[in-house]
Amino acid sequence: MTNNDILRRIRYAFDFKDNTMVEIFAAADQKVSVQQLHNWLRKDDDAQFVALSDAELGSYLDGLINIKRGKREGEAPKVLPRLTNNVIFQKLRIALNMKAEDVLETMQLVDFRLSQHELSAFFRKPDHKNYRECKDQILRNFLNGVQRRLRPQDDSVYPQ
Repeated sequence: MTNNDILRRIRYAFDFKDNTMVEIFAAADQKVSVQQLHNWLRKDDDAQFVALSDAELGSYLDGLINIKRGKREGEAPKVLPRLTNNVIFQKLRIALNMKAEDVLETMQLVDFRLSQHELSAFFRKPDHKNYRECKDQILRNFLNGVQRRLRPQDDSVYPQ
């Protein structure tokens, strides 16, 4: 999954409007124009498409955490130069204030089974012996589950 696809899926799941998206970036001290946002949200084959960098997506996710949970006391989190699916999954889980049981229930909404042990392996440090890399399929299913949880009237998954 590309960063742009993740941004589009989050926007769709939460049904965020342009102004809300810009405010989320601003909550992480990232200035973004509506035009810049539109270029990130375009389809990959559009001539005006612009790829979203890891740092920009990281700022967006940090802003989402700040909006949903409130700003953390002390120093702001450091923007990571490279995002992995594990980091994205962790930031979304924090923003949604989900415990392991909540994540597993969300995955079950899209008929994706995951054990508590498999889930905890995604949130370990990369040098831990039980660390497991989060593949695109897992992140995609989690985002689809979040969409089903937040938009139950919309029975379909994210439109391609």
